[in-house]
Amino acid sequence: MHNHFSNEVDGQLKFYQDYLPLVDNTLKIDDILTDYTDGIVNGNLIEFKVVINDINTVLFQAIKYLSARRIKGKEIPKNILLVSLTNEKIYVFDSQDYLTHIEKVYFGGASVKTSGFSSGNPLAVLEYGQNQLDEDRLIKLLRSKQYTKINIDENCIVGWAERFYRENKGAKKSDFIGDHTGKVKIIGEIRKPEKLKEFINPYIGETNAQFHYLMDKLNDTLQKKNLGAFYTPEPYVQKSLELVRQAIKRVPEGNDYIILDRCAGTGNLEKLMSDEELSHCVLSTVEYYEYKVLLELLGDKVRNIIPPTEKEDTFNMGLVRGADALSEEYINNEIIQNYINDPKLTIILYENPPYAETTSIEHQKAGSGKSSSAWKKSFLVNEMKKEVRGPATNDLGNIFIWSAFKYYLRQPTDSYIVYSPVKYWKAQHLVNQKFLGGFAFNRKHFHTNIDAMIMCALWSNEEFFQECLALEAYNIDKQGRIIREDNLNIEKTYSKYSECYYDKRNDSNDRFDGIHTGLNGLEPEGQKLRIKPRYNKNIIGYLVADSVGFDNPDAKSSLLIAGRYNGNVFFLRSDNFLEKLPMFAASRYITYNRHWTQRANIMKSADGAERFNKAVSSNKIEQDLLKILLFTTLETQNHMRSLYGSDGRFYRNELSLDNSNGDTLATVNLAKLKQGSKETDLFEQWGKVLTEAKKTKNYNSKLTYSVYQIIDELNTSEKDENDKTIYNYPELNGHLNTLKTKVKEYYNSEIVPFLFEYEFLK
Repeated sequence: MHNHFSNEVDGQLKFYQDYLPLVDNTLKIDDILTDYTDGIVNGNLIEFKVVINDINTVLFQAIKYLSARRIKGKEIPKNILLVSLTNEKIYVFDSQDYLTHIEKVYFGGASVKTSGFSSGNPLAVLEYGQNQLDEDRLIKLLRSKQYTKINIDENCIVGWAERFYRENKGAKKSDFIGDHTGKVKIIGEIRKPEKLKEFINPYIGETNAQFHYLMDKLNDTLQKKNLGAFYTPEPYVQKSLELVRQAIKRVPEGNDYIILDRCAGTGNLEKLMSDEELSHCVLSTVEYYEYKVLLELLGDKVRNIIPPTEKEDTFNMGLVRGADALSEEYINNEIIQNYINDPKLTIILYENPPYAETTSIEHQKAGSGKSSSAWKKSFLVNEMKKEVRGPATNDLGNIFIWSAFKYYLRQPTDSYIVYSPVKYWKAQHLVNQKFLGGFAFNRKHFHTNIDAMIMCALWSNEEFFQECLALEAYNIDKQGRIIREDNLNIEKTYSKYSECYYDKRNDSNDRFDGIHTGLNGLEPEGQKLRIKPRYNKNIIGYLVADSVGFDNPDAKSSLLIAGRYNGNVFFLRSDNFLEKLPMFAASRYITYNRHWTQRANIMKSADGAERFNKAVSSNKIEQDLLKILLFTTLETQNHMRSLYGSDGRFYRNELSLDNSNGDTLATVNLAKLKQGSKETDLFEQWGKVLTEAKKTKNYNSKLTYSVYQIIDELNTSEKDENDKTIYNYPELNGHLNTLKTKVKEYYNSEIVPFLFEYEFLK
């Protein structure tokens, strides 16, 4: 008798309940539901349908899943099992037979546009619910661990490289890609698979040039983005070449010129140049495999590649000896010095240098070991530190920018076209030369997956002070076409919050026997402490609002009931807390304004401190500050929570609207707020949240709750069999979601204009 299932999920669960214990009793359903498939069990991809009426369509859907796995660097199961639940049939296919289809790239969902595909006959049709022999064959299939070997190409090489480095800690790029054409012969995993021999075929290409535009992504995790240049998408290259041609027009009559790129990678910036423009190029890259590709692609077209030819000692542990742009040797290179010393030659630098900060979250995630910061001991860094103080030297891109003007540009008609986050000019003031034009580009398209602004600027080698830069903004659409967006004005910032606004007072009543908290507002365990645990009745919390930019904003902005264990910010006191809260509000800007033109453009500043302090003194902005207080009490990054500390004290959250146990400092002050419809709406929505919160199992009537504490402790949830989140209190969860939406709207309409007016944001 056939089963009747109303949906695939029910049939899928029954199938796994019946057969998984017979295959591997340690396997859980969560283990096999991966990559949006219905299941991967050993060497089998399984696709379920209530009834299969069209084999071609279902098989093609499975092939798309396998294509996505190949691109991600995941093994391809040998068997494709298409399960028709109602009539209990399984159609078995060998993925090897469809390898040419698996090795294509598909766009859109796997179940979309599946018509028009024609399959061969299945290897077998198993009637698993009716035939014991077929059931036995099914179990044997599900136990098998065989895979179809795929071919490495430009579409999947990054996925397989990342897998190789993940599974082989300490492996270098040479271990993966190899190259037998150089003076040093290195086979590499893709040419002679050992670790991946069950999953990939040997790559038989003569050179690595096929992968040139992805070469920078093949650096191992520890070295990623510290060597070579960022991959630059073609539409942006085309725009930046406009600046190069503008620079060429500045070359004085009778002068020769060179276009110098010290971090050329595989020549992404140069690939769209004319032959005439290429003939002026002097290129180098420190990464050996990029160097090899550069020689192959452009060696006969450019004026110089440094070094010009590969020698026996050129290969230096994956790097190119003599091509390190951060070294004294490079600056003193005979070819380069010959150009620098020629008064009848104009120098144009054209570069997209690596620009990850060692203190940034990106860098830390990539690996903060010694190898990822080895450049900090270079000659140029040491020289820069003699002239530049502060965090600017933590950014590798800044080393390139500073050294460009220091060592290479000599004449007023020399030029520098550089891709970099705008901070080097806006906040760090590394460049005080004349700006001749530039563009804003979306960093997302540079293999970073971060919507943020990158500036591509043309600088003249002429001293010139500018307060504001005007940039044309360009994004790239899904079809790869460049699209114009609004012009952007970039304003300089001068002062930091820490210089003007931090409360650095020491109170004679301060005690140092309090508690610490972590980012989650709770006392941390086993953390190294950087600050003393200060306690005073007038201390209501600890405010984190550091950094001028918005890299990792949730770590750089928070409110806590006590000092953050690793903090270097300040304690919030009851006598002046209102005037300090704009810093917290400003630090949340990027959370509510995620357009790519905002991040790395808008920054925090204290440039309006004098006007702000006067306005505070005159009580001119009391209502604005109360609005910010209202926002602060409802903002989810306010991680203040009421708790019993390990020091025996009860810490009550005074920046809360919960007056169940009497008024808080916040509710007392907000009684003075002149409520409009927006404010009334927020108070009412908070009331709905608190009402539902009090109905929850974990509610403690002795505590004074914040929105965050309610979310973390009371709005509990579970995972169902399909790994979907099911909230225990849907009414509470719904009211919280509505509150978040209203807070965002309130922030952007009522708070943001004030923050820009007084230059907390700029």
